[in-house]
Amino acid sequence: MSIRFDGQVVIVTGAGAGLGRSHALQFAARGAKVVVNDFGGARDGTGGSTAAADAVVKEIEAAGGEAMANGADVSDFSSVQAMVDQVMAKWGRIDVLLANAGILRDKSFAKMDMPDFEKVIDVHLIGTANCARAVWPVMRDQNYGRLVFTTSSSGMYGNFGQANYGAAKTGMIGLMNVLQIEGDKYGITVNTLSPTAVTRMTEELFSGPAKDLLTPETISPGVLFLASKEGPKRTILCAGGGCFARTYLHETEGVILTGDELSPEGVAAHFDEISDMKGAKALQGAFEQTYKYAQKAEAAHAAKE
Repeated sequence: MSIRFDGQVVIVTGAGAGLGRSHALQFAARGAKVVVNDFGGARDGTGGSTAAADAVVKEIEAAGGEAMANGADVSDFSSVQAMVDQVMAKWGRIDVLLANAGILRDKSFAKMDMPDFEKVIDVHLIGTANCARAVWPVMRDQNYGRLVFTTSSSGMYGNFGQANYGAAKTGMIGLMNVLQIEGDKYGITVNTLSPTAVTRMTEELFSGPAKDLLTPETISPGVLFLASKEGPKRTILCAGGGCFARTYLHETEGVILTGDELSPEGVAAHFDEISDMKGAKALQGAFEQTYKYAQKAEAAHAAKE
């Protein structure tokens, strides 16, 4: 199987450097027309310039590809919609959205000002939703689309000083789950990538061999797979240094408590059983959990009669 993107149009946000730049270059190398979106701000989101996006476009064009630069701020829906309108006017379709744009404003929660919390949510989570909402009608009309959101282990597993970032990144998993259900009948798949790489966002965290091994280029192959016609759906793909893994959300089988056991003490007494991973499943929708609980309650009620 050869994965190609000939004739497809791909939007990559935050594509002026680091992971986004690598993704954009690799999409272009496999035939895609690429929209290189980058607001061009500093790591904390201040400032702004299209210079970085313009430079990546020049790289793609020098290699024989097609690309256009865009400086929309993803946290501003009207700017994102204008970008989508510009792309449609030029190329007439949008096949892939890779939401990668992000900023950092790290502090311990006790010291974090709420404007810094809100700004990180705005760029990462609201920015991802803005981009997805703007391309959604296009993908529905063409009965095809691939969305890839950029989540993080900081949200799934926790990381000191990143309450804002972790909350935003984990929110993308919830957005993926719902949009996949809504996009199924329109040929739209939604996935998330959890990358670990040395970029301007993380460079001070690494030293030694890891700094040379955890490059953006080792992650982009996973992105291209997720965004391909052959790719999966509703997947959390983790990547770094050429290593790829998958994170699942599972729910244990659980227990039903009735009578006197339906109490805080009953929950405490059965907590090991409640936590037992034997028979745990990755549920495919909220009502799957609801039905499970209802069935257990009904069975317990019938057994008492």
